[in-house]
Amino acid sequence: MNETPTAEQSEFVTFWNEILAPKFIRWKHVLVGGLSHHSDAIFPRLEVNPGERVLDAGAGFGDTACMLAQRVGPAGDVVAMDCCEAFLACGRHDAAAAGLRNVDFVAADVERYPFAGDFDLVFSRFGTMFFSNPVAALKNMRKALRPGGRITHIVWRERADNPWLSAAKDVVLRHLPEPGDDARTCGPGPFSMADRELVTAQMKAAGFADIRFERVDAEVRMGNNIEDAIGFQIALGPAGEVVREAGELASQKEAEITADLTELLRPRVTDDGVWMASSSWVISAGNPA
Repeated sequence: MNETPTAEQSEFVTFWNEILAPKFIRWKHVLVGGLSHHSDAIFPRLEVNPGERVLDAGAGFGDTACMLAQRVGPAGDVVAMDCCEAFLACGRHDAAAAGLRNVDFVAADVERYPFAGDFDLVFSRFGTMFFSNPVAALKNMRKALRPGGRITHIVWRERADNPWLSAAKDVVLRHLPEPGDDARTCGPGPFSMADRELVTAQMKAAGFADIRFERVDAEVRMGNNIEDAIGFQIALGPAGEVVREAGELASQKEAEITADLTELLRPRVTDDGVWMASSSWVISAGNPA
């Protein structure tokens, strides 16, 4: 997998590369460092063994791929796959700086990639919620696994349990309209896998067995200060989508939106940035032998 495969991009992959990737890079300190508590809660107990072959699906900036590479050791290897080459460039830099030689960064669409069925583990942190066809994507991820292999993916739970993402959208909608049905998007969205029964059915349809859910509650660091946190919210996530689609109207309402978001976030300010509650599912399953 050393070469990047060329394939027709879906509209969602194109949107990630053209619109979202530059914004994600700008806010990398939130998207990597801010979510660290979820990784910290999961990685010590994640079943990954020396010498194994691991796929990090939707690897983003490659921080989890580097952690997985350290866990499998020099006898194992990790493939970090993401549809955004710009994200993977950051991962290659960080892996080289850490002296990791057992991680390969591949720019490809996990939903469509022709896997050979040679992975022991497929891992994904906050990536599977954005697949345009979740059952097809999960089926393809299962095809990546050896018989008896396993998958662990982390997704956000309900909106009500994730005010770090939902509260800012509620504020912005006081001033701007909801995006129309024709709005360009990155896929189903961050809460598309919040429903346990729905996801269980999707994973069963994809052929997985022994499906398990574990709830993880952790605070998210949303920015270094209020200004930083507001910038993140109006650039990305549900509130960012509203602002982006509103165009000029959003610019006209900027002062009022900023004032209301400041009021929302002020109680969340600490000496170590702005923090707000979040909640995720850690979903694990096996590929029947």
